[in-house]
Amino acid sequence: MIDTLKRLLRPAERKATRIGALIALESGGRARWTPRDYAALTREGSARNAIVHRAVRLTAEAVGGVSFVLYDGAEELTAHPLLDLLARPNPRQDGPGFLETVAAHLMLSGNAYVEAVRAGGEGSPRELYALRPDRMRVVPGPNGWPAAFDYTVAGQTVRFAQDGAVPPILHLTLFNPLDDYYGMSPLEAAATAVDTHNTAASWNKALLDNAARPSGALVYAGGDGSMLTDAQFERLKTELADKYEGAANAGRPMVLEGGLDWKAMSLSPKDMDFMEAKHAAAREIALAFGVPPMLLAIPGDNTYSNYAEANRVFFRQSVLPLANRIGAALAQWLASGFGARPLTLLADSDRIEALSLDRAALWERVTKAPFLTINEKRAATGYGAVEGGDVLTS
Repeated sequence: MIDTLKRLLRPAERKATRIGALIALESGGRARWTPRDYAALTREGSARNAIVHRAVRLTAEAVGGVSFVLYDGAEELTAHPLLDLLARPNPRQDGPGFLETVAAHLMLSGNAYVEAVRAGGEGSPRELYALRPDRMRVVPGPNGWPAAFDYTVAGQTVRFAQDGAVPPILHLTLFNPLDDYYGMSPLEAAATAVDTHNTAASWNKALLDNAARPSGALVYAGGDGSMLTDAQFERLKTELADKYEGAANAGRPMVLEGGLDWKAMSLSPKDMDFMEAKHAAAREIALAFGVPPMLLAIPGDNTYSNYAEANRVFFRQSVLPLANRIGAALAQWLASGFGARPLTLLADSDRIEALSLDRAALWERVTKAPFLTINEKRAATGYGAVEGGDVLTS
């Protein structure tokens, strides 16, 4: 009897990670600023580098074009408020544009933030907005988990407290082994390759501005062994800079005074290695973003036998995992707002043209499997069970 009373009077159990206090080193309520410069990475990468820009756009547009299927357990839902919300997340964006923005933020920043807007602050979510990651800051709580998010624009800050059935902010991250709150983007991992590629492009542009050849040497061969005076030296430098340098002066004949001789220099094969270094950097960038180099038109890459195979690998290894990651996070975040049981949101691979050969091969294997029932074959191909389907087929 005494043992029973002790158990009844024992404080209620609290389920929480034991290392929460170790993670929350900052005082609660203070924003934790990201250690990386998102604006600088984006300018050097997406804005100045064609490989990064195309890789991000190719992946983001592919994710935006994916169709999603909603499941309640094993049952496929063809009509649901969550599907309607994803089809038209807000008055200014359609579904593909919204998903494209979220995917692009993840690849450029490693973080994506989605705001859920409810009518009067109550009820089910009515609108979804993708917020810029460089304006958002995590506010850790006393247990180590984000308690709020601060969004700052033009010196004004709005705080989103993470409470309610559907917290107002969904924070999507790519895995970062060195940070508890912010994700690591492929752009950050490829930063050295991006700098190498940009520097090679700048060097090539400077070479073209100089008539596509390196500068030569102006040799003074005075017969009496005398040298140019300082005034003569400065005058020659000024004339060369004003009249012969730059693309506008390419090919202009040079007029030399007595004792002066122009010795042109040529590029050696070793000097031309910068082009191969540029292509190698481009392949590293493509590797970081998970895009086959063939799809980015990088010269000299023969990794894939044909374009169709490269496109299939791209969707199978990059687009589908990212789309399913975004779909799973959205479903887990929004399901409780509609009063439903846990839902599953998956990309519909049947509607992806690049994977049609994979799908046809699967159907052929399942059709030729006599040991499977009709329902087992339907389950293997992603369809629900039907009445009377638990029988073997010949």
